[in-house]
Amino acid sequence: MLHLRLISPPERTEDVVRLIERTVGTTHLVVLPGAARDPAGDLVLCDVAREAGDPLLTGLQRLGLEDEGAIAVENVDLTLSRRAEQAEKDAPGEAADAVLWDHLTEATHEESTLSATYLAFITLATMIAACGVVLDNAVLIVGAMAVGPEFGPLAGISTATVRRQPRLALRSVVALIAGFAVAMAVTVGFSWFMDALGLFSERQLESDRPNTAFVYAPDWFSFIVAVLAGIAGTLSLTSAKSGALVGVAISVTTVPAAANAAVALSYGDTWQTWRSSEQLLLNLLGIVLAGTLTLVLQKWLWSRQPRKVNAV
Repeated sequence: MLHLRLISPPERTEDVVRLIERTVGTTHLVVLPGAARDPAGDLVLCDVAREAGDPLLTGLQRLGLEDEGAIAVENVDLTLSRRAEQAEKDAPGEAADAVLWDHLTEATHEESTLSATYLAFITLATMIAACGVVLDNAVLIVGAMAVGPEFGPLAGISTATVRRQPRLALRSVVALIAGFAVAMAVTVGFSWFMDALGLFSERQLESDRPNTAFVYAPDWFSFIVAVLAGIAGTLSLTSAKSGALVGVAISVTTVPAAANAAVALSYGDTWQTWRSSEQLLLNLLGIVLAGTLTLVLQKWLWSRQPRKVNAV
């Protein structure tokens, strides 16, 4: 269930209440006239089944609440109510399949913002991966994959494409390019520093690395895995199953490929640098393509769900 907290101008409250009452899957409607102070208006509370949430939010936006009032949405972890159970039964579709497009846009907007924290995470992940490729340590590679935050901008590009939001697309592309550029530049310096300490060496980079050689060996399997990971990651975002993102993060060779390219560049190995860059671009392309197609398919399937209206 979702809990909605609405601030409505008094002249629109009747329309808001009517919309909620006519939306199948809503319950626990509360109206507190004049309770809101900033902005001034009526406070309207209700619960709605997740699968009925997006149509209701769209209707509330059309009534102008986004501009003249406020719309706040919270996930409800537990509701002990027969009315709530009935509302979820009445709502068309399944909650796990429902997409809250405004929530997805907001989440990807936040995750695709080029911030100091984002740069810190992607840089640290790339430096950890650099240690992994030089030491041929798969554990460090997996750890670096889990730390890397690059799926946020990739999801932002897919979301922006489907929702036709050029600003979100631009923000995501900038975060992606700038993030990897900064991370790789810092990792080059990190490699020189580690080499000066005698902890990295060109011999380690050029030797056989059975555990990490895949990071500079792009092939069709790399692309296929990236596509599958893109689908899984997108589904985890739209269904609010964020735990699955960890599995997605450690299944694609983005940060490790960037790290290998940076270390190879620090030693002047243009062949490994190029091959690692190919691996990186191939994975990024696969994730964005899969994410976009997944969202398009979800949007199409959900549009074919039968809609019900309460007889009020």
